[in-house]
Amino acid sequence: MSRVKTGDKELRKVFAETLEELMRGNRDIIYLEADLAGAIGTAGLFSSMPEQAFDVGIMEANMVGIGAGMSVKGKIPFMHSFGTFMSRRCADQTFLSGCYNHANIKLVGSDPGITAETNGGTHMPLEDMGIYRSFPWITILDVAEPCLLRKMLRSMAEEYGVMYIRFPRKGKTCYYEETQTFSIGKGVVVRDGADVTVIASGIEVPEAIRAAEELAEEGIQIRVVDMFTVKPLDEELVLACARETGAVVTAENHNQIGGLGSAVAEVLAENGAVPFKRVGVPDCFGEVGSLSFLSEKFGISGKAIKEAVREVLKKK
Repeated sequence: MSRVKTGDKELRKVFAETLEELMRGNRDIIYLEADLAGAIGTAGLFSSMPEQAFDVGIMEANMVGIGAGMSVKGKIPFMHSFGTFMSRRCADQTFLSGCYNHANIKLVGSDPGITAETNGGTHMPLEDMGIYRSFPWITILDVAEPCLLRKMLRSMAEEYGVMYIRFPRKGKTCYYEETQTFSIGKGVVVRDGADVTVIASGIEVPEAIRAAEELAEEGIQIRVVDMFTVKPLDEELVLACARETGAVVTAENHNQIGGLGSAVAEVLAENGAVPFKRVGVPDCFGEVGSLSFLSEKFGISGKAIKEAVREVLKKK
């Protein structure tokens, strides 16, 4: 039986419930929204918590500036928009008012990569992690599981700094028990194996788990790592996996340039390379389509992960 299951709550509901819980427990936690409360499920916060929740309208960049100003006064602002706006449109404010200013702001980008589906290429952030990875003093999280999302939101509220988290609004895929513990900056081995390590993040983690389960029937044992913190990367775990399995594949819902694959490649290149391959979206723009269609078209399906595993195995 597969470890991957379908839960009963969409991630946007998990986000809204967890955020409200955090806000009720700490009056300094603020929620800023750029006119997408209906899409992310947080509309009720404006009436139930009017002193802590504000809709700034379609002014994403200004929202980050407002949040950074609030953080100077001791507030902990969480700010949401679609990932494409929370990254490209807010980059300068995040860099200067956030990172350069050592502010305490939490950026929430929903529907990363191909999870934007029918919103198409204009709303499909395939470069958001690449943009933010080059910013000093920022944490980047790629999440697609309810238990992990809940616990990361709580950690974000507790830890100081500029943080960007991306997750699919409508995702319902589960693969963790509630007892699982997580730490920002530390990956989790979700399945062990000795032949190849697949380091994945976000929606590619369940794809990697399923691929590993199918390859096990062929006698190929895959170690799957959920590297939900893309920055700072768990370099120690990357090197341990490379040393112990002798080959590494990365899988991400992002352009192959600048994201998880690039981060892992940099570590491997500087510390003695092993056979390595990136599974990610090629250097192109997004387009309209279903998740399954786009996953196949852009080469980030479980099938692509299995093909990459076989390639690196040949090079061992």
